[in-house]
Amino acid sequence: MAAPDRPAPSRKSGRLTADRDIRRTMRTGRRAAKGRVVLYVVPADQATRAAFVSGRRVGNAVARNRARRLMREAWRALLPEIPGGFDIVFVARTDVEAAGMHDMLTDMRGALERVGALTP
Repeated sequence: MAAPDRPAPSRKSGRLTADRDIRRTMRTGRRAAKGRVVLYVVPADQATRAAFVSGRRVGNAVARNRARRLMREAWRALLPEIPGGFDIVFVARTDVEAAGMHDMLTDMRGALERVGALTP
């Protein structure tokens, strides 16, 4: 059986990558904090896009990269539950180092529910 003539989705599809878009979302978006995550949400016309940020307060480069990987993995699990189009920026808090996947999923789901981007 032949594969369809459409390209496979890129790992970065659905990502908010432009610095100006990330800053706009953080400046004008609704903010919600839950546990180890702060998120900013702006309604958008296109498909839902997300960015993952972890600053130096989170720890060294290894800790910051782990925090972003953890947030991305939790986001992949939550994405099918998100209706409509949003631009979302997830920011890791300093206590993210002790978090596991279940903790991150719970915190992100709670924050998304607070801003109305996810139905409870």
